[in-house]
Amino acid sequence: MTVPTPPAADAVPRGTAWLDGVNPATRVLLALLLSLPLLATIDPVSGLAAVALQLLCLPLTGLRLGAVLRRLLPVLLLVPVAGLSMLLYAEPGGRVYASFWLATISDDSIALAFAVGVRIIALALPTILLFGRVDPIELAGALAQVWRLPSRFVLGVLAGTRTLGLFLDDWRTMSLARRARGVGDRGILRRYASMAFVLLVFAVRRGTRLATAMEARGFGAPIARTWARPSRLSRRDAVAITGAIVLVALALAAAVAAGTFRFVWS
Repeated sequence: MTVPTPPAADAVPRGTAWLDGVNPATRVLLALLLSLPLLATIDPVSGLAAVALQLLCLPLTGLRLGAVLRRLLPVLLLVPVAGLSMLLYAEPGGRVYASFWLATISDDSIALAFAVGVRIIALALPTILLFGRVDPIELAGALAQVWRLPSRFVLGVLAGTRTLGLFLDDWRTMSLARRARGVGDRGILRRYASMAFVLLVFAVRRGTRLATAMEARGFGAPIARTWARPSRLSRRDAVAITGAIVLVALALAAAVAAGTFRFVWS
């Protein structure tokens, strides 16, 4: 018997949000639609407009703002790394503030560093909003039935997705165990490095056992498979695609109106 788990405090119950009715295969297409046009230009206006419009759609996803920010935290930590490379090594232009070795800080490099940082957030945010509440089983069914991907690949994606939550459980268990033994209070960098290595070992062992078990149960057999949950498209999927196109068009139009639209290759 399966005991239903209560909804998390940072999300509404599953099935009540508008995005819950959108097919997972459509969400993959939405992620591409929201990403590809933004890769054609590097300017802060289109990126900021995209982020603002995506946050306005937050009530449709069923996620709370706090949950989105927590999931976006790793991306926010990487933004300064990408921005720093643009700040130091981008083509200089305008007023030059500092120059040493091959690095030059100028007006153009500062603007480009800011634009790249905003662009990274604008590209990562749709993935969090679209797939933050997706059911792995429904995603696998959509990839196989709508996108017609090979069942072997789909089942591998499903198995990998279902094991992601185990990594968090293993990390919490290791943290509690180390603190109970009195070895988890000092040397934060050394502790995280050792725990990451142990987690890697756990992942390799678990992946090996899982692959053997799936192969023994015939998941790798070259046969036509059936799926317990049918996956179909609906009018809501068409509305979602139309909304994504409108969102991207508004973001690019804001950049054109502000005069900051800049092709990547120009």
